[in-house]
Amino acid sequence: MKFSIGGALKLAFRPWVEGLGNVPAEGPAILASNHLSFSDSFFLPAVLDRKVTFIAKAEYFTSPGVKGKLTAAFFKGVGQLPVDRSGARGAGEAAVRSGIEVIERGELFGIYPEGTRSPDGRLYRGKPGGLARVALATGAPVIPVAMIDTEKIQPPGQVVPKLMSPGIRIGEPLDFSRYHGMEHDRFILRSVTDEVMYEIMKLSGQEYVDIYATAAKRQIADAEKAAKEAAREAERAAKGAGGAERAGDR
Repeated sequence: MKFSIGGALKLAFRPWVEGLGNVPAEGPAILASNHLSFSDSFFLPAVLDRKVTFIAKAEYFTSPGVKGKLTAAFFKGVGQLPVDRSGARGAGEAAVRSGIEVIERGELFGIYPEGTRSPDGRLYRGKPGGLARVALATGAPVIPVAMIDTEKIQPPGQVVPKLMSPGIRIGEPLDFSRYHGMEHDRFILRSVTDEVMYEIMKLSGQEYVDIYATAAKRQIADAEKAAKEAAREAERAAKGAGGAERAGDR
């Protein structure tokens, strides 16, 4: 998959990379990245010589029909691990277990601390569960990563991707061994996560928003719903005024 899809991505989009030497040639490490696009999980592995294992929602692996089987085979092929997100706590535990298993094999574990894609290109507050707990339980270094402009390649609603060169900035490894074994202390988890997000912000140059991306998505959806309702009310009011005016003319 790396040679087929990865080679095609590099040839077509020519992504630029800074800090490639910060990824160790061997041994475990956690790659913590911002999340702008569905393609982030493909561009990052494409520029690395090593395999990167990400976690993905279980629906990608369980959809019915031929398309579902092809989708499942694709995600397995690129090293994605299924995580059932039906329960928030269960999903978090599954992500942590998956991450620890990858690290214990001496491999690279990729994770998006924001938990979901940014709805507007800004950087949102990191969730203190998976990233920090895996780092503190294993002692693996955390390497901050910034994806640049990947959201511009295929914005929502655009079928054909735009050929442009996205960027990837890889920061220096962060050592949290001083907190080893403290993965159940919520204040330590918050501190570790915030430190990683700060490094990602410096690398990406994104505006930071101190709320979770999931909350931002709800706010955006509510605002869009309210705007549509206001437009419908205005349309009804205009029709009502027009009817009253015609009645007056008669």
